[in-house]
Amino acid sequence: MYVCICNAVTDHAIREAAALGVSTLDELTMRTGCAGSCGSCADLALEILSESAPRKVRAFPLELAVAA
Repeated sequence: MYVCICNAVTDHAIREAAALGVSTLDELTMRTGCAGSCGSCADLALEILSESAPRKVRAFPLELAVAA
């Protein structure tokens, strides 16, 4: 689906950008042109970008025990 009609940016392009490490709307605009013209797509683009961001997994999900 087209998210940014002005610059022909699709949701797929936004998800690809997120997978490559794009994490802010400013960087998305710089790399794809999304939200660079009228800006009416900015909210949806940011929503897709945040949903698609790679999840960071902690190497050690549990806190370390502290000896008393």
